[in-house]
Amino acid sequence: MGAEVAELLRTRRVVLRAWTCSTGDLARLADVYGRDEVTRWLGGPPTVSPAELVSRWAAVHAADERFGCWAIQPVDGGPPAGTVLLKPLPDGVGEVEVGWHLHPDAWGHGYATETARAVIERAFQAGLPEVYAVVRPGNEQSMAVCRRLGMTPLGRMTRWYGVELETFRLMAPVVVE
Repeated sequence: MGAEVAELLRTRRVVLRAWTCSTGDLARLADVYGRDEVTRWLGGPPTVSPAELVSRWAAVHAADERFGCWAIQPVDGGPPAGTVLLKPLPDGVGEVEVGWHLHPDAWGHGYATETARAVIERAFQAGLPEVYAVVRPGNEQSMAVCRRLGMTPLGRMTRWYGVELETFRLMAPVVVE
C-alpha cells in the first residue's frame, strides 16, 4: 500500500482503503472479479473494466463520504483480500447495503466479518439507522457472515437488483441517555 492512499478505517488486521488504478490493484480486481466462484454470487462478472470499477466506486464515495467500495488490505502484507462495500441499495428510498467480495485465497480468515463490522459501526456513528445485506440463495458463507454480524434474517425478497435475495438487517443500537 503506497503512502499516497488514504486509509478509511483500520482494524487489528486490515486497513480499508480506496482501490487505485495501480497495476497491482487493477490486477487483483481482475483476478477477484474474474473468478466464477466469486461472481456467481454477484450475478456474473462486472461488465466494465477494473479501472472503471475504481472510478465508479470513487464517485460513490465522492457523492457521500459515508459510502464506498474499499480494498481490504492486510496489514501483514500481500495483495488486497477483496472488497468491502457500504452503499445505497438501488431503490432510491435510502436503504443502505453492506457487502463483501473476497478472493478465494482470503476466504476463511474472518476478513468479511471483521471489515463489515467496521464499516457498519462507522455507518451507525454517521447516523444511519439500519444496514441491510442481500445474499443470493445458496451462498451459505455470506449468510454465516450475516449471522456473525448479528443481522436479523428477513427472508427472501425481490425488492433489489431484480432477483430473489436472502435479506438481512441490522438496526443501529439505541442510545439511552
